[in-house]
Amino acid sequence: MKTVFHKADSRGLADHGWLKSHHSFSFANYYNPERMHFGTLRVLNDDHVAAGRGFGRHPHDNMEIISIPLSGDLQHEDSMGNVAIIREGDIQAMSAGTGITHSEMNASGEESVSFLQIWVFPKTKNIAPNYSQITLQDASLQNQLFQIVSPNPDDEGVHINQDAWFHLGELASGIQLDYPLKKEGNGVYAFLLEGSLTIENQELNKRDGLGVWETNSLSIMATSDAKVLLMEVPMERS
Repeated sequence: MKTVFHKADSRGLADHGWLKSHHSFSFANYYNPERMHFGTLRVLNDDHVAAGRGFGRHPHDNMEIISIPLSGDLQHEDSMGNVAIIREGDIQAMSAGTGITHSEMNASGEESVSFLQIWVFPKTKNIAPNYSQITLQDASLQNQLFQIVSPNPDDEGVHINQDAWFHLGELASGIQLDYPLKKEGNGVYAFLLEGSLTIENQELNKRDGLGVWETNSLSIMATSDAKVLLMEVPMERS
């Protein structure tokens, strides 16, 4: 088993006034050659957007893009014709494929919005673009790891073009779980949204990240009430 641990305060920070973004991996003006990506997980941005502001229409191609709102409402529009409001409890995914344009704006003129912006390298390039969105039920996260992203369109969660599975869980203090990896050669990057827990005896606190690979399973213990995101991804690009 191999691991890499990233303390919350070691992340890159971009402060544009209307946007405050913490970068777990190199992004825009934050460059760290030791933190370019974790396997096929390329971007993990913890974004806070001021009321009435956001990301105007801009292009992407050949990237899997997952958005997870943490608070507030995010207005989405894209060149595939999708128009939606995504809120806490929603999960959104886009396969940019041959190319899309989209915008993500704070839908409120009064309150900020907070969300995770995650990019994953695709398994196959130049596919037709795709969009999917789900709404979670609160009970589905309680004391278990609920699947929110999958490569299989018939499986739980949104669908992306990569052999990657994401799970989200809200664990009460003292809950212990094992996470079995779904594919040989994959690794898991855990990102702690709230509380504290240990993974393979490594303590994590709010917004800490831990990458684990060359293992078949992870042992997780909540040391306080905790909310955790597990991102299982291939460690090598196709």
